[in-house]
Amino acid sequence: MADIADGAQLEMKGSGSKPYILKNTGGVYSCSCPAWRNQSVAIERRTCKHLRKVRGDEAEDARVSASETSAPAKPAARNVRPRAGTSEDADTAVPPLLLAHSWENDVDLTGWWMSEKLDGVRAYWDGKQFLSRQGNPFFAPDWFTEKLPDFPLDGELFGGRKKFQRTVSVVRRQDRGEEWKELAFVIFDAPGLDAPFEERLARCQQFVEDVAPPYAEWLPHEPCKGVTHLREELARVEGLGGEGLMLRQPGSRYEAGRSHTLLKVKSFKDDEARVVGHVAGAGRHKGRLGALEVELRDGTRFSVGTGLSDAERENPPQVGTIITFRYQELSNDGVPRFPSYVGVRIDAAPFAPVATRKRA
Repeated sequence: MADIADGAQLEMKGSGSKPYILKNTGGVYSCSCPAWRNQSVAIERRTCKHLRKVRGDEAEDARVSASETSAPAKPAARNVRPRAGTSEDADTAVPPLLLAHSWENDVDLTGWWMSEKLDGVRAYWDGKQFLSRQGNPFFAPDWFTEKLPDFPLDGELFGGRKKFQRTVSVVRRQDRGEEWKELAFVIFDAPGLDAPFEERLARCQQFVEDVAPPYAEWLPHEPCKGVTHLREELARVEGLGGEGLMLRQPGSRYEAGRSHTLLKVKSFKDDEARVVGHVAGAGRHKGRLGALEVELRDGTRFSVGTGLSDAERENPPQVGTIITFRYQELSNDGVPRFPSYVGVRIDAAPFAPVATRKRA
């Protein structure tokens, strides 16, 4: 049987007028057909008749079986919480990550611990492997995880400022390849340590300095001196291409879920949306994507036409993909104003189908 080379794609005629697009990205195979898109399992475990026709049943069965075998075993109860809407004995579980609220100028942040908000992929090291926010494994090479501890660490897989999409493309690969050398695991918390934030951060710093894992580093923090200091640091970070700032309340404990002890500060807001269609381009974009038709979780639909590279317009995110976008504010109708594409979100919870509420 034939195969699809890494980074390549091919077309296959389907039942509609447009052919289906089959791809291989680092061993992650995909198809644009509805049967592949609508499966509720992780993308590396999906298959369809078109992939089977190209690669053969034996190769596809082996690939899917290997993905299932590599999936994370359910961690101990103290380290996980069930995915929302599932039972306690569900097969999948998500790490008990601490999540941030946005700062709305309603809290005096003087004395809070301030750090750069990294534009990478959140990763939870459970002592054996990296897990995404949704509990899916990241297939890091052994040399990347060398010397990481047997206790949990919370951090970010980070490829540098303005490199979010490249980071995503590396993290989603399954071949444990050399591309991981472009990334670092930036550690900012030790969830398993029942202690105030200052002690947990010191544990992270001490671990990195004493053990010196080759691809891990700790994220520096400094006390916020007030609003002026906050605004100056925000301008500095954003001027370098950073995403914003994170503020941690002094003495706070690590807790699962969204907490007001962790606040994010950015000039622009961001959100997630599901791709529901492709708008054809005009002018210099004729013959390729002009904009993504997207839908928020509440059914609000609008178009995202800026922020896309030429390569992304030639090969846009498939329908059903969850993307991240930035915007300035919401209109009176709740529609994001001046939305700009950031990238594909690989660790987002899938959207439940909803009735369309409004169209921008």
